[in-house]
Amino acid sequence: MKNIQFILNKPQLAVNIGMSVRSLGCFGFKNLSIVNPRHVWPNEEGLNASKHFSSIAIKIKVYDNIAKSIKNSDLIIATSVRKRDFNIPFIKLEEIKKMKFQKLSILFGQENNGLNNEEISHANFITTIPTVGSKSLNLSHSVSIVAYALSNILLTKKKNLPKNKGLKSIEIEAFIEFLFKELDKKNFTTLKTKRDKLQISIRNYLKTSNLKHNDLKSVYGITKFLAN
Repeated sequence: MKNIQFILNKPQLAVNIGMSVRSLGCFGFKNLSIVNPRHVWPNEEGLNASKHFSSIAIKIKVYDNIAKSIKNSDLIIATSVRKRDFNIPFIKLEEIKKMKFQKLSILFGQENNGLNNEEISHANFITTIPTVGSKSLNLSHSVSIVAYALSNILLTKKKNLPKNKGLKSIEIEAFIEFLFKELDKKNFTTLKTKRDKLQISIRNYLKTSNLKHNDLKSVYGITKFLAN
């Protein structure tokens, strides 16, 4: 299904990319993107691991940051096993199938460290695969489980399903970029840690507050007026 994108952020092992491709292909998905992989993609090890789905593997899109990979998505769900110190709502895997979206992106973190706060702030929701304790799964195994959980979306008729009118990531990032350019002009803060934390908080709010396009447009207009 073209409107469901799986994203691997900073994957370390080419074999995990290839095995993730294999998992997605088995469940009928073809849209996989990677962000800042350790090794150049495509490569022989990864293509071999993808088995019968090399046609999907060679079409993987490679990005240098998360924002670019999700720019046309209106629903982003991050996978994480750790608790976070800011508010992003939790959603169960089975509940994702009930969500309305034009394009859904599922974001997976790197094998050793998962997703950090800045990376996860791009998401509207967090989902976790239930395991015993707080143990995490291999990356490709996690992709397999999520793909299986979502696979019956492929069988669902959506002719009468209303479109989600939520904000796309590209709109949110454009506003954040404008806002911080103006804040930097005013020397709002010279501390990078404070600036980064504020940016995460604002993105988190815009992602989770269910704002519509016209809402952000109004805020954008007011901010531009005050900046002049």
